[in-house]
Amino acid sequence: MKIIFISLDTLRADRLGCYGYPLPTSPYVDKIAKEGVLFENAFASDIPTEVAHTSIFTGKVGLTSGVVSHGATSSYLPKHQQWLPSILQESGFTTAAVDNLYNLKEWFARGYRYYINSKQSTRWIDGKNINALAKPWIKEHKDEDFFLFLHYWDPHTPYLPPKSYIPSFYNQTKDPYDPANKSMEPAFNHTAYPFFKYHHYDLLDGITDTNYMNALYDAEIRYLDDLLKELDLFLEEEGLKEDTLLILFGDHGESLTEHDIYWDHCGLYDQTVHIPLIMRWPSQIPSNKRVQSLVQHVDIMPTILEWLQQEIPDDLDGKSLIPLIEGITDEHHQEIFLSECAWQAARGIRTERFKYIETYDSGPFTRPPAELYDLLIDPDETKNLVDSLPDQAHYFQTRLHNWVKRKIGEQEDPMKYILRTEGLPFKRRIQKVLEEYGLTWDEWKKNPKRERIDGFVEKN
Repeated sequence: MKIIFISLDTLRADRLGCYGYPLPTSPYVDKIAKEGVLFENAFASDIPTEVAHTSIFTGKVGLTSGVVSHGATSSYLPKHQQWLPSILQESGFTTAAVDNLYNLKEWFARGYRYYINSKQSTRWIDGKNINALAKPWIKEHKDEDFFLFLHYWDPHTPYLPPKSYIPSFYNQTKDPYDPANKSMEPAFNHTAYPFFKYHHYDLLDGITDTNYMNALYDAEIRYLDDLLKELDLFLEEEGLKEDTLLILFGDHGESLTEHDIYWDHCGLYDQTVHIPLIMRWPSQIPSNKRVQSLVQHVDIMPTILEWLQQEIPDDLDGKSLIPLIEGITDEHHQEIFLSECAWQAARGIRTERFKYIETYDSGPFTRPPAELYDLLIDPDETKNLVDSLPDQAHYFQTRLHNWVKRKIGEQEDPMKYILRTEGLPFKRRIQKVLEEYGLTWDEWKKNPKRERIDGFVEKN
């Protein structure tokens, strides 16, 4: 058999048609979903990219693997940790990746017979290059049992889709550069602006309309959808579709101005932690099936191992999804524990009804120390109920603290270690930029006006 394992970086679930989005972002992904199983409530327990993919390939959440932070210099995954590509290689699969995560941490190349680095000269990676690298490899190895990991980055900033994709998502009678439109001002005068100025805004030629920014994100998804169609039609042409287990997943989502987060993937709100997860294996698993139970990234690895009749390590945090897929049960996890340590440091709990979040370092944002949301009546997480439901908040606080204690025992909390020894990774990135302007973090955070950055550039 073949396994094609596809990471759709920065793709939030509710921006796909099969997850209820009304605009035409994903006609082909919607088709794949109808041919297989879609998990309606799949979540990233650890965000963003580095920790998300580590949890996916280990079947362990960050507190178990020890990898809790994206961008921390001290993060390391010990070589004795079980790693999905290594397990599959040892069991006889030809393993390959078209990916660039190796540039973040060395462990992302472990277990691959072929590692095809997709890094480009630009910060962003065009998915057409992923297809161009993947298709010849598939053709060459089509007669082997293989595991192929493909990592597409198109929905990630900077949003630079082919221009032909934009009109479907933005009113063409509007001017996205209208100086009278001030909707971008909160983003331009945000504490995170020094970082995003160079990595996003300067590449978009002075956009003033937030709706246009969101349209560019949608257009990127539509472009990605066409790339996935091209890949899938290639599998069909090569006679591989019927023998291929195809797994599509988001590593995390994207906030599109919600919660004071402007086109980035931080915050433990559903815009970022609710991810798409779709599996298709013709004649082997049901088609047109939707699973409602809470599931998470770490469930993918044991699912694959069970399908392959491989021994499932007993120290994984994930559970096989096969009972859900086969309809043996409709219950899986009652709660998902959430974690981030990049722009912010926070942990949380997501149940079917409630979301509880504790923030330890808010970085460039303003966050209360604790947040509680009733998702049934407030799915956008806008009304913090910590003060009005103190007993409920205390219940989740206790569960979260007890879970952390069970995970680490008497060891130092790895998140607190990183905050103590390094600080927030992305705060360090902003500080490095600020040094060029003779500004300290505290000076900038008190008055984050873009003129202090843009005016300096103009003077020099």
